[in-house]
Amino acid sequence: MWRSAAIDRRSLVKAAGLSFLAALQPRALLALERADAVYASGIRAADGSFAVATVTERGEIVDQVTLPARAHGMAFSPATGKTVAFARRPGTYAMIFDPWNKGGPIVITSAEGRHFYGHGAFSPDGRVLYASENDFDGNRGMIGLYDATSRFARIGEFETYGVGPHDMTVSDDGRWLVVANGGIETHPDSGRTKLNLGNMQPSLTLIDAANGMLVEKHVLPPQWSQVSTRHVDIDAGGSVWFACQYEGHRNDLPPLVGRFAKGEELTVIDLPEKTTRRLGNYVGAIAVNRKDGLVGVTSPKGASVTIDARSGKVLAEDRISDASGIAPARHGFAVSSYGGKFLATRSDVAWDQHIVGIARGRG
Repeated sequence: MWRSAAIDRRSLVKAAGLSFLAALQPRALLALERADAVYASGIRAADGSFAVATVTERGEIVDQVTLPARAHGMAFSPATGKTVAFARRPGTYAMIFDPWNKGGPIVITSAEGRHFYGHGAFSPDGRVLYASENDFDGNRGMIGLYDATSRFARIGEFETYGVGPHDMTVSDDGRWLVVANGGIETHPDSGRTKLNLGNMQPSLTLIDAANGMLVEKHVLPPQWSQVSTRHVDIDAGGSVWFACQYEGHRNDLPPLVGRFAKGEELTVIDLPEKTTRRLGNYVGAIAVNRKDGLVGVTSPKGASVTIDARSGKVLAEDRISDASGIAPARHGFAVSSYGGKFLATRSDVAWDQHIVGIARGRG
């Protein structure tokens, strides 16, 4: 996962390479040359087709790569420059491509009896891709392991020690996998129907990346059993921030954001009542800006909220209709919307729910 908020223009142009730059339209080339940061996100185009768009922090679309179906989450490897778009649950494809290289992408398919949950992450050295998956007949969460040095052949799987894993990430040193088990049972025979809302078991797990053994499991208490843990990110101190979606009564005021560190109990952030109501009991994405010490969350109900990572206090709230993705920017966050806005720029696309910063690693 890309941790820095922005990269300089020279690095962007160097990363792109002459062949990529030569293929760009003049307007897209100008956008890339003046960009301070570049992101990737899934989109639905005006004609209904799906793609991954490369976009500057100004919201200017630089390039697009066609997808076989709608994507959800993204992953990026600074070590190799590879980007992955994961199919939306219960999709079965993941597409790996180099955003700076026009070579053909690699499309992988989930194993028999599995489907993707829309998220994944690379090991820090870029050699392994981890993907959250569902063993739908066994009703258990899994992490698929894919060899990035061998065209992403599947080389194994780990349990997530929970049901309905959604987002996941990897610690900076590569030792731990962090998984948000949403606690919701699904099966592809029932599409996207949630099958156990009266008996959910949301949790967050810390897993040894070397052997798949469970290191820690944090189960939400019974009174929060319908608070589905969905998305995670890691701050500069190594604390895991998580964001939730509530499956209970709409007038309740459940916790929606929290954090924990290895060896510590999880704590929830006491958001003001008006903030919780503005989020509509639904946080769709979370991101940490390490440089600024900020945590940002978005809700498609129409809000973006910025939190101080040290104190947990809400610093800002913005009304953004259909807010979707969020990622660290040079200052604060880049936010997109299903209505086509990326920061202040509106395009004739629908941005999907997640954004990832992309830049080639050094060396």
